Amino acid sequence: MKPFDVYPLQKITPVKATGTRLLDDKGVEYLDFYGGHAVISVGHSHPVYVEAIQKQLDNLGFYSNSVLNPLQIELAERLGIISGYPDYQLFLVNSGSEAVENALRLASFHTGRKKVVTFHGAFHGRTSGSLAVTDNRKYRSAFNVDHEVAFVPLNDREAVTSQLEARDVAAVLIEGIQGMAGVVEPSDDFLQFLETECAKHGTMLVLDEVQSGFGRTGKFFAHQHAAIRPQLITMGKGMGNGFPVGGVMIHPDIRPEMGMLGATFGGNHLACTAVLSVLKAMIAENMMQQAEITGAYAKSKLASLQGLKEVRGRGLMLGIEFAFPVKQLRKLLLDEGILTGNSSNPNVLRILPPLCITIDEVDMLIEKLEVVLNKITMDILENSPPWRG
Repeated sequence: MKPFDVYPLQKITPVKATGTRLLDDKGVEYLDFYGGHAVISVGHSHPVYVEAIQKQLDNLGFYSNSVLNPLQIELAERLGIISGYPDYQLFLVNSGSEAVENALRLASFHTGRKKVVTFHGAFHGRTSGSLAVTDNRKYRSAFNVDHEVAFVPLNDREAVTSQLEARDVAAVLIEGIQGMAGVVEPSDDFLQFLETECAKHGTMLVLDEVQSGFGRTGKFFAHQHAAIRPQLITMGKGMGNGFPVGGVMIHPDIRPEMGMLGATFGGNHLACTAVLSVLKAMIAENMMQQAEITGAYAKSKLASLQGLKEVRGRGLMLGIEFAFPVKQLRKLLLDEGILTGNSSNPNVLRILPPLCITIDEVDMLIEKLEVVLNKITMDILENSPPWRG
């Protein structure tokens, strides 16, 4: 047997990681500006994280949701306080995609409706329902296309209102910042508009914060820059710093009933311990504030580079758009010891480092980008046909 070959892989084999650095099997060190799809939040092998998981594993690694688990109660209380949602409820799953799936189910249960409105460029996961609301046809099979979903342009108020007027929409689903699309932001006033329109038409507002949450943008959730309070919030990725965990934060007006949701592994003892340790490290080291400061510095420095079209995003969720595809640029950066990400926009380089990345490390990224961009420019000049007058 062999692995099912569906991933385009970068040609390195990490064997050890600490903080913002990866070490491969050849002893080469890399500076991680991608965090494994924004998963590494407080840093690779953070001592608080490692110690907590080791201690929990020595006692009890797993039992299902058929017994009392005080760690779930502790996590719900602490997460509620730190995130600014102490009155909400928490349902734990294993991934961001599952979180989206369950949030949409809750919206449908609560409203009695099934239609979902979401946005061009959206990515919400790879399970059946989350794929149905993902704006990429090549990911969807025939099994995923029967859901009632309307895709509308981001930041288009009229398009949203026209969908909501029939009062048959269960949920409007939007990312705090669109990640896979190339770090594309809904405007603050558009998010405020969605909150008002959804309330007017009896529709649930669902914020997908799987990639943009857990402090990445300088606030706990990206939507908090717009000062709104959606009914449902989905989480994943940086929530567990590498441990597979996801969750849905649920408005108090949505009442639970036995059996309406369920997950064998969701909220297990190790998962809860992982998230609690992430929150502990994040608060102890002021990582949200650091993400805001370091991200603003990175954005200003990146904007000064030659050949860029635009730098987008907030905090440490940044997209750098060039006038050319970034595939070769990423390879050259990897050769220089810098790990970065791509997006569905071939011209966008994604920057999603651990929140503990430093100003000095940002300067290293800028330095290596300048080196690589010079190489690309020289290659273009050397391979261009001679000018003829």
